[in-house]
Amino acid sequence: MSIDIKRVRNDFPELARLVHDKPLIYLDNAASTLKCLPVINALHLHYTQEAANIHRGVHFLSEQGTMKYEETRDTAREFINAKHRHEIIFTRGTTESINLVAHSYALEFLNEGDEILVSTMEHHSNIVPWQMAAQRKGATVREIPINDDGEILIEEYKKLLSEKTKIVATCHISNSLGTINPINEMISMAHDVGAIFVVDAAQSIAHEKIDVQALDCDFLAFSSHKMFGPTGFGVLYGKEELLNKMPPYQGGGDMIDVVTIEKTTYNDLPHKFEAGTPHIAGGIALKYAFDYINALGFENILSHEKMLLDYATTEILKIDGVKIIGEAKKKASVLSFTMEGAHPHDLGTLLDRQGIAIRTGHHCTQPLMKRMNVPATARASFSVYNTLEDVDIFIQGLKKTKEFL
Repeated sequence: MSIDIKRVRNDFPELARLVHDKPLIYLDNAASTLKCLPVINALHLHYTQEAANIHRGVHFLSEQGTMKYEETRDTAREFINAKHRHEIIFTRGTTESINLVAHSYALEFLNEGDEILVSTMEHHSNIVPWQMAAQRKGATVREIPINDDGEILIEEYKKLLSEKTKIVATCHISNSLGTINPINEMISMAHDVGAIFVVDAAQSIAHEKIDVQALDCDFLAFSSHKMFGPTGFGVLYGKEELLNKMPPYQGGGDMIDVVTIEKTTYNDLPHKFEAGTPHIAGGIALKYAFDYINALGFENILSHEKMLLDYATTEILKIDGVKIIGEAKKKASVLSFTMEGAHPHDLGTLLDRQGIAIRTGHHCTQPLMKRMNVPATARASFSVYNTLEDVDIFIQGLKKTKEFL
């Protein structure tokens, strides 16, 4: 089976719009994907027919909303093959998921002199929370280096691991380079020294099949908005034994058992970490994003996106002065590049005037930009609804931009 690209594109109504009187060519999928009709329809249905708070009410709308919201938790568990549904914690996104682990697990269990390892290519949301925790506990954040192609140096990683290492946190796929990291091997090596491993799966969740039990990762975080789902919603997976030992991240409604003025006891998992009224519509709609990806099939998604990346890589290298930043042997559908004599922001602005949406800047990966000796890059990132024609228009747009500059 292959992707029926016409049917898929019809499921994303935003692709039919014009930008500056040009058909939209959307190549900023690593930042956020477009939304499919099943997700949009679920949001609309909730807000027009089913809006009510969940988990507390005994009336029909509340009970119906609770049932649908919790169905998403079951679907998420199946999607990443978690052992228990209560290992699925709902958050506002990858950033909050990582902050939850940093402020709950790390602040509880780190000691002075302990070490946290992060790679050079991490998004700021997988660096800054660990720095904050380390500063408060007297621990140290150390860097796992990469080579010129944007690949983790496994031998150097092995040397960094020691009895001082308590946490390793890396991305599965780099948002800036598209590098697919060997996290299976890295997780095993971290466990050999007694460290826990946190996976930032924001970029991989819609592109690669993830099995948390096979990986044996301790925590894994991802966002709804990078997998055709609503913004402001995400998932943290954590092993049951670790989550049970961690104190709540926030206090408020739904995360409590009994409250007195003197003392509070806390709710069971997963609710212990889900204080307050959540993004109910987003949680309900996320199920339809999971279902959509499952219906397409990861094998088909991978095949289609690899075709786009390979074609775009071949064509962009035919343009004089273009340099690809990040040439790992294993890459996802992300193409970061620079053009001689052109600032990435100028490239992005001029392509936008042609209806082509790419991302420019440091992509929230400033340490990586420093390592690659560039201030910023232009980034085209492809998803399942993109076509070879999109790539052709993008390449022609780059050529026009080069001539203009």
